[in-house]
Amino acid sequence: MKIIIRNNAKEASLWAAHYIAKKINDKAKITDKPFVIGLCTGSTPIETYAELIRMVKAGEVSFKNVISFNMDEYVGLPESHPESYHSFMHKYLFDHIDEPAENIHILNGNAKDPEAECAAYEKAIVDAGGFDFFLGGIGEDGHIAFNEPFSSLQSRTRVVTLTQDTREVNARFFDGDPSKVPAQAMSVGVATVLSAKQVMILAYGPKKARALASAIEGPMSHYNTVSALQNHPDGIIVCDEAAIGEVKVNSYRYFKAVEAAENL
Repeated sequence: MKIIIRNNAKEASLWAAHYIAKKINDKAKITDKPFVIGLCTGSTPIETYAELIRMVKAGEVSFKNVISFNMDEYVGLPESHPESYHSFMHKYLFDHIDEPAENIHILNGNAKDPEAECAAYEKAIVDAGGFDFFLGGIGEDGHIAFNEPFSSLQSRTRVVTLTQDTREVNARFFDGDPSKVPAQAMSVGVATVLSAKQVMILAYGPKKARALASAIEGPMSHYNTVSALQNHPDGIIVCDEAAIGEVKVNSYRYFKAVEAAENL
């Protein structure tokens, strides 16, 4: 696992965007096969998406041969609802880049058969060739996507029940009322994320510090599902100084030394 530490969320977000663009461009140089990427929602990736939009408009990267799959979607929330992840992704990324509409995949939270929808989503990922890269975030309790504490680390895309803590955190998007946050969501599983050739997790701010320290230095556990990244051969955490603040001093020094040595 590599840890990239920047002074603030802005710097970290820009680093992440440029890294993703380089991965897309590097694959395009050697093959005409599409670059398959997993994407996340929430406030954390917004600056990264904004920089990717700028780079697309500047001709520095193209999404014309990119296939994307989003992590999750609320169950029962209309796609047109401003807080649906369909709406989020179009607002903050898809409406501003050149990715073909047919290459965009987001779970249908209103599917008549939710289990069949989740199974079809997993199959579509496999049919696309599997993930080259997965971009995710970390919840305040250490969850990745909507894989809440005690989710199986072998889990795949499925319907999940959201914890009260998650609904309270997300209430800021629903007029501050946790009861307005859907009680269930569809989410890729931990194993779905870890199936990617490379996984990048973004973590910003002091509220993520305890969960991040546990994910990095603690045992791999289904209580902190992002800790499963410890078992991935090519995992990267991109964070700011506030989010890394709970790790041991020597751990911090080690990560900074590796970053400097590899000129990351």
